[in-house]
Amino acid sequence: MIPVQSKKKNKRQNIEEIIECPECGSTHLSRDYSRAELVCEDCGLVIDEAFIDHGPEWRAFDSDQREKRARVGAPMTYTIHDKGLSTMIGWKNRDSYGKSIPTRNRAQLYRLRKWQRRIRISDATERNLAFALSELDRMASGMGLPRTVRERAAMIYRKAVLKNLIRGRSIEGVSASALYAACRQCNVPRTLDEIAGSSRVSRKEIGRTYRFIARELGLNLMPTSPQDYISRFCSELKLSGDVQAKAIEILKEAADKELTSGRGPTGVAAASIYISSILCGERRTQREVADVAGVTEVTIRNRYKELAERLDIDIIL
Repeated sequence: MIPVQSKKKNKRQNIEEIIECPECGSTHLSRDYSRAELVCEDCGLVIDEAFIDHGPEWRAFDSDQREKRARVGAPMTYTIHDKGLSTMIGWKNRDSYGKSIPTRNRAQLYRLRKWQRRIRISDATERNLAFALSELDRMASGMGLPRTVRERAAMIYRKAVLKNLIRGRSIEGVSASALYAACRQCNVPRTLDEIAGSSRVSRKEIGRTYRFIARELGLNLMPTSPQDYISRFCSELKLSGDVQAKAIEILKEAADKELTSGRGPTGVAAASIYISSILCGERRTQREVADVAGVTEVTIRNRYKELAERLDIDIIL
């Protein structure tokens, strides 16, 4: 006879293995932790009515309460050379209860901090990784890139270290090229000029190192599309959503007539924004659009005249 505990365990395993609704076959299942129910979003069937909530047993109403009540540290991250798994001795001279540490023990605590800082970086590889990842974080912070891009860039750099691609190249150059590749992989494109502006190396070196790393690591990166730049450029120019939608519509028509192939994506995006801003009554000068897009006014003039002529757009200047 099977014990009751094992029966419950087997039932729980079967519930966790459910990936589709037994009634309608839908895979859109939602877990309502407030009611402890597993519900099908399409037909409304309650598949399970007493599943386990694996979250914390406490509640928090702000970030301070969450930090005080949490019993674990920060999650693992690839943006730190030891993945954030090591401990740090804080610089506050207070113990775990918040009481001040006596003066006679502070010298010992100072020595512990010093040796703990030294043993975190044990060899040259870790020292290289620590410097490169801090450089990555500095560049990403200056450009306002999201956390996913930073994690992807750190992974690319770690793969380059494992394949010994760093030898003979500057750490700054490889870090900048890894960040550029991560931006393209995460569909948050940045131009080489923007990456070079945040780094300490030239645009030419970043491009050369990026091509080398992409070839050696087998990074299959598609060319950037002009549509990827529209939302960012419109936001920096303080243009409305109508202008953004019109610019995307112009780019789609241009792509259908093969007007975007063989041309720089930023120049085509800037020209479409310039045209749409005029059509929607939110005119921006060519100089303003050129400064945001990082291209010249001549490029915008050539592209917008070509788009207006081939797409039969009447522009009243």
